[in-house]
Amino acid sequence: MLINQDFEVPEPVAKVWEFFGDIPRVASCLPGAKLTEDLGDDKYGGQVAVRMGPVKLQFAGTAEITDRDEAAKRIVVHATGAEQRGRGQAAMDVTAVLTQAGRGTKVSVTQDLQLAGAAAQYGRGMISDVTAVLMRDFATNMASQITAAERGETVQASAAAGGLAIGFRAAMMALSRVFRRFFLPYQAPAS
Repeated sequence: MLINQDFEVPEPVAKVWEFFGDIPRVASCLPGAKLTEDLGDDKYGGQVAVRMGPVKLQFAGTAEITDRDEAAKRIVVHATGAEQRGRGQAAMDVTAVLTQAGRGTKVSVTQDLQLAGAAAQYGRGMISDVTAVLMRDFATNMASQITAAERGETVQASAAAGGLAIGFRAAMMALSRVFRRFFLPYQAPAS
C-alpha cells in the first residue's frame, strides 16, 4: 500500500535536514515509536505501538537508512518488524524529501507499506487515517524540538501519545468522510 503525505515545518531546509540526521531525535517525535538500540551502520532496533480500531499492535524490529542524498535532501528508511504477540508482520520503505516552502520546509513523505496478519485486516482508509494522525503529531513534535534546540532547551516530544487518542482521531477522520459522502446535498448536473 502506497501512502503519500506532505507537511510543512516552519524552519529552514538546512535545519530540518540536520534534524533528520539525528535518528534518535527523529524516532522520539513519532508517537508510539521507541529506539531500543543502535546497531551501527545507520541501523537501529526499536519498537512501535499503534492502535487500529479496538486492537493495539506492538511491533519490534529494525530500521535502516538505505539512502541519504545530501544534495537532493532525500532520505530513505527501510523498516521491518513482527507483532510481539505473533499476530503479523510489517515492512515499510519510507522516503522523505525536503524542499523549500516560503520561509519553511515542505516534507514530502512516501510510505510503501506491506502488512500481514491482524493489521492487514484493516482497510486502506483506516490505515491512511492513522498514518495521517501520526504524521501530524510527528510534524508538531519535530518543529517543537527544532525550535527548542535553537533556544538551547531540551524538549521531550510527546512520542508516547496515547494509542487511544490516535485511534479516536483516526476514527473521527473516517466518520467525517462518511458524513461528507452521505449527507452533503445531492446536486443534479446542470442541463
